[in-house]
Amino acid sequence: MVGVAVPMPFVELAPGPTFNVIGDYQDKPVITITGTATYPTDGHLDMTTVNERGGPSSGVNLGRVIVGWADPTIRVLPRSALFPDDERSDAEVKAENVRAFSDSQADAVAAALSYLDRPFETLVVVSSVRDGTPADGKLEPGDQLLEIGTTKVATPADVATALSPLKPGDVVDVRYERAGVVGTTSITTTTSPIDPGRAFLGITVGETYRAPFTIDFSLDGVGGPSAGMMFSLGIVDKLTPGALNGGKFVAGTGTIAPDGSVGPIGGIEQKLVGARRSGATLFLAPAENCPAVLATSIPAGLTVAKVATLSDAVGAVEAYVAGTPVTPCS
Repeated sequence: MVGVAVPMPFVELAPGPTFNVIGDYQDKPVITITGTATYPTDGHLDMTTVNERGGPSSGVNLGRVIVGWADPTIRVLPRSALFPDDERSDAEVKAENVRAFSDSQADAVAAALSYLDRPFETLVVVSSVRDGTPADGKLEPGDQLLEIGTTKVATPADVATALSPLKPGDVVDVRYERAGVVGTTSITTTTSPIDPGRAFLGITVGETYRAPFTIDFSLDGVGGPSAGMMFSLGIVDKLTPGALNGGKFVAGTGTIAPDGSVGPIGGIEQKLVGARRSGATLFLAPAENCPAVLATSIPAGLTVAKVATLSDAVGAVEAYVAGTPVTPCS
């Protein structure tokens, strides 16, 4: 019996819970919009999840591996299939997934407002700070960069422009906004590990997006970017008259880009099962995941629609509500 409890180098993927993005989570709306007109919603627009056991530095005990191999709704993979040559810890992977989840919410705001032809702001933010570099302890992931030296930061390219005239060892003032508070910090640059002649702060930067009104998300304890499309649908539903889904039970998955492009995700087989167990009758699947959808056994009573854009997703829901055929995986 001791051998059954020994961790094995495998990862288990099982159907996880679903969350209604137009409903409540722990007595709070998953999406709250204030400062602009909103409209009542109905039914379900559920984001789907996968329960993952195991990670880059941990495994799954032999007993669970045996059970997983016998259960068609569970997938057991070698750890190296998901974490090849990975030197990250389980905690680091979890933190990255939390950041990806937060990024997916910002991308969902941009995609929804783009779809509705409504304005939004594009902000340049710190994506990561490398340990032991000049910015460590002075800037944090999520800080909005306003100015570096005398250069105003409006695009990621402006960061490189601001640093280009500096030499390693030069001091530069960085103006930033954190949690609504503007601050300035002086940072002594060091030598770039890529180009010894360039000044280096130790940060990576990216873009995030903000509506001209408040959009808050209350869901936590979930990681990864795959809820982006469903968050976008939830925002669209709340900002437009009438219940988008006609009160029906719709679920789905997919990353979202600011331009509305829907991207593929992992664990589509488990998400189909989890959606149907929760009561969904329509599932929105990323077009790039269709080969995996066709290779699995779609749960009885679940219609799957192929979507490549947010517009496709809205159209699929509207078609389903109207009783007309949706575009299937093929």
